Amino acid sequence: MAVRPIRPSDYEGVNRLYRSVGWPERSFAGWRWLEDNPARIESGAPVGWVVVDEADAPVAVVGNLVQRFQAGTRRLYGATGFSIVVPPSRAGVSRSLIRSVLKQPGMFAAYTFNANPKAAPLYKLFGLRPFPDQTHALKLSWRVDWLACMRGRLLRTVHSGTRAEDAHRIGEKLLNRRLDEPRAMRLPDDVRMIIDLSDRSPYAEYWRALSAATPLLADRSPETLRWRMADPDQTRPPILLAHVRDGIIRGVAMAMVAKTSILEPPCLDIMDLTTLPGADDAAPALVQALIDNAKALGAAKLRLPMVSPDLLARLGTLARRAHKEGGWGHCHARIEDETLAAVWSPTPFDGDFSICSRPAPVRAKRAARGVAAPASRAAKA
Repeated sequence: MAVRPIRPSDYEGVNRLYRSVGWPERSFAGWRWLEDNPARIESGAPVGWVVVDEADAPVAVVGNLVQRFQAGTRRLYGATGFSIVVPPSRAGVSRSLIRSVLKQPGMFAAYTFNANPKAAPLYKLFGLRPFPDQTHALKLSWRVDWLACMRGRLLRTVHSGTRAEDAHRIGEKLLNRRLDEPRAMRLPDDVRMIIDLSDRSPYAEYWRALSAATPLLADRSPETLRWRMADPDQTRPPILLAHVRDGIIRGVAMAMVAKTSILEPPCLDIMDLTTLPGADDAAPALVQALIDNAKALGAAKLRLPMVSPDLLARLGTLARRAHKEGGWGHCHARIEDETLAAVWSPTPFDGDFSICSRPAPVRAKRAARGVAAPASRAAKA
């Protein structure tokens, strides 16, 4: 069996592999969107790799998300492997796929921030170490609908023996009317929705200030954010909030309504959370605004799927109030330069979370009406 880069002709076969483990498939437009990643185009990297059989058909796959990083005046590239699927009949080929991600040239780091408990031990064999050192096993969540969370736990127990290929017989559980008819977000005066991502917007000014003040940062330029926000397979547009004081953006949060599986209640997942130096109150204010609106948006909890020690400290009391999820090392990285490793403070944005997020389904009635996501009643940045 050979390993080669993914081609457009492989997309249908890759979707079959995703389907076999109950993961969300990508539309053809969604695959084209991944191809249009500005960092992928600049670096010349493939969208991923497949193991193929004698007929050149995909039998195993790993995705490849390349991102630009800003380190002072230097532009770097990092790569995270995502959505690795290796059927039991092809046991062992995962090593070839992981090596493909690791050996691609021009990457200052290769990493995964979204490993499951079974895969986590495998990464040590390839020189990846748990990263960040203190928080690689930590996820935070704030429950806003305890009943829905309890029902999800019960459903997981009842259907614990169900195979992924049989899950469709169960059907989608724990949907709610708020998902289809969410209320307008109610935001405090210093938190606003970001709607302008042009190159001369207040957000662009924030990005310039953030990148100048941060030793190593994944690219969040308006160009990259416009690409991220345009994923055609999302059922609801991401929420982008700014913490503003005296007309200046001091912090930004991105969140998405997701549903991990058919048995899980919807969650509002924080996909990014950054602040300017000295804006110590911005991160808690943004998270609190999301907590306050999560249930109205149809979510049972707000979740931060990875957290760095720096962000944990900035969240302060909110972090101490949060439920601690995870428990295994889900973040692993191989970083060539230890100096860069020491100054990198990643958020979920740096990983594959938004790429792999399973969007909460839109029911037919809402889809037919073409209802858009709610706008905030607060001012917009």
